[in-house]
Amino acid sequence: MDELRRKYIEFFKQKKHAVVGSASLMPEHDPTVLFTTAGMHPLVPYLLGQPHPQGKRLTSCQKCIRTTDIDSVGDNSHLTFFEMLGNWSLGDYWKKEAITWSYEFLTSKKWLGINPDTLSVTVFVGDSDAPRDEESVSVWMGLGISKERVFYLPKADNWWGPAGTTGPCGPCTEMFIEVSQTPKCGPDCRPGCSCGHYMEIWNDVFMQYNKREDGGYELLKQKNVDTGMGLERTIAILRGVQNFYETEAFTPIIDRIKQLSGKRELTEADQRRIRIIADHVKSAVMIMSDDRRISPSNVEHGYIVRRLLRKSIRCADELGMGKGFLADLADVVVELYKDVYEEVQRNRDFVMQNLVAEEDKFRGTLGKALRKFEQILEENGTITGKDAFVLFTSFGLPLEMTAELAAERSIKIDMEEFRRQFEQHRDISRTATEGKFKGGLADHSEEITKLHTATHLLQAALRKVLGNSVRQNGSNITKERLRFDFTFPRKLTTEELKQVEDLVNEAIKKDLTVTHEFMKLDEAVRQGALAFFRETYGDEVSVYTIDDFSKEVCGGPHVEHTGVLKHFRITKQDSIGAGLMRIRAVVED
Repeated sequence: MDELRRKYIEFFKQKKHAVVGSASLMPEHDPTVLFTTAGMHPLVPYLLGQPHPQGKRLTSCQKCIRTTDIDSVGDNSHLTFFEMLGNWSLGDYWKKEAITWSYEFLTSKKWLGINPDTLSVTVFVGDSDAPRDEESVSVWMGLGISKERVFYLPKADNWWGPAGTTGPCGPCTEMFIEVSQTPKCGPDCRPGCSCGHYMEIWNDVFMQYNKREDGGYELLKQKNVDTGMGLERTIAILRGVQNFYETEAFTPIIDRIKQLSGKRELTEADQRRIRIIADHVKSAVMIMSDDRRISPSNVEHGYIVRRLLRKSIRCADELGMGKGFLADLADVVVELYKDVYEEVQRNRDFVMQNLVAEEDKFRGTLGKALRKFEQILEENGTITGKDAFVLFTSFGLPLEMTAELAAERSIKIDMEEFRRQFEQHRDISRTATEGKFKGGLADHSEEITKLHTATHLLQAALRKVLGNSVRQNGSNITKERLRFDFTFPRKLTTEELKQVEDLVNEAIKKDLTVTHEFMKLDEAVRQGALAFFRETYGDEVSVYTIDDFSKEVCGGPHVEHTGVLKHFRITKQDSIGAGLMRIRAVVED
C-alpha cells in the first residue's frame, strides 16, 4: 500500500507534476456534499479556470468518503473510506500525454509491470452532445492496444460528470485488467460487466465541456485532464485477488476483529459482519481524525459517524465481541495511516475519547431500543415511519438499523412518513438523513462569492472581539446563508455578537479592497495570514487580503470590494460540542 502511493507520486513528479497534499474529508467550499468524494473534488475551482498556486500539473493521494453504496459494504468491493491516486492537467497536456503516461505506469517493469496483453480499454461512443472519441482510440492503438481490446461505450459508462446538475464534464477512457481466474460470463462479456472478469484499474477523464442549467453542453475555456486510480482496487489487482478486504488495506484490522471475536469457524454472515466493522470503524476514525474534529451526532457529518459506529457495534455484538472494541480497532487504523496522514496521529486522543463515549452511550440505550422495537411489533404487527422516528429520537436507534431489523421480518418502513415526522421536529440535514451524498461543484455565483468574503470578515471580527484563540473549524456556504464553526468555550453574549456584527458592517461600509496573490506558505504565515489547515496546503498558496482587516490562505471565490456586500447580519449561534461554536449569518441588500 505504501509502496503504491510512493511509486505513483514519484512517477508523476518525474513528469513535472507538483504534489498536492490530501484535502480535508469535509469540502470547505461546497455546500452540496458532506464529504470529499473524489480526488478532483478539492480542485474544482482550478478546473473551472482559477490559477492553482502550484501550477498546471498536479498529483495527489486524496482521502475520500462515499456513502451512496453504504448498504452494500460487506461484499467484496464496496468501501466507504478509500484513497484516490490522481494526476491533473489544468489547461496543459491533453489526451496523448495522459493516456501514454497511464499506459507507461501500468505496464513498465520499472513501475507496476502489468502484462499489456491483459489490458483492455473503453472510450466514449459519441452521441448528440459530443462526438465519438476517435482521438483516444488512435493513441491507444499507437501504444499497441489491438482493436479487439478497445470498446466503445455510451455516456452511462464513459462520461464523467458533472457530479451535480451543472459543471465541468467530458468523455473518459477507462482501463481494465482481465482476471484469468474468473471466466467471461458469455460472448458479450466486456469491460464494465459485473461478472468480475474485467476489473477497472484507472480512469482518464477529459474535461472539455461545461453542462449548463438548461441541460446543454458548451466547451470549457480550458481543457483539463482528471485521472483517478483507486488505491485499494489497484492493490487487489496487483495481489491477484478480487476481494478488497484480503489486501493489506484491511487485513490488520480484520485479523484483530477475528482475535477479539474469538470465533474459530466463521459463517458467510460472520464474514460480512467483519468486513462491515473493518470498513465502518476505519471510515469513522478517518473522519473524526480530520482537523475539523467531527464528533458523533445527529446532524450532517456527525450523523454519518454515528451511523457507522452504531452499525459496527451491532455487528460486533452479533460476533460476540466485548465492550471497548472500537478503541482497540481504532489503534490499528491509526497505525496503518499515521505516517501518511499526520492528523490521524495528531488527533488520536480526540478520536479515542469520542469512540469510548459513543460506545457507552449507545450500549446504554441499545437494549431499551431493541425491546421497544419488539414491543411495537408485537402490539401493531408492523413498524411504521412514525415508529421509526420515535425509535430514533427517543431511543437513539438509527433509521438504517430499524430498517434492517424490519427487513429481517419482511417489513418495509415508509421512509417518507419518517421524513415528514423528522422535519416537523428536528432541524437536521435532509441530505444526511437520506444518506444521499451525490457530488456537487463549488459554486462561484454572486451570492456564494459575497458570503464567502463575508466569512473572512466574520472570522477576523471574531478574533478582534474574542481574541486569537478563535480558530476556524469548518464552514458551509449556500446561496442563502453562511455557517462558520470555530473554537471558543462558550456562547457569545448579546453585546459580543453586536460587536462582531458592527465590525463586519464597518468593514463593508469602508468598501475595503480585496487583493489576491500567490506566495510561499511560510511567507504567508510570516505576514500574518491565517492558515489553520496547513497539512492540506502545498508550498505555494493562494492568499486573500482585505485591506488591513483580514488575511487568509484560501482558494474560494471573493468579491473585489467589500462594499458590494451591503449589510451583514448574524441570525443564529449554537454550541456544537466541547469548545466549538457555530454562527449562521446572511448578507442583505
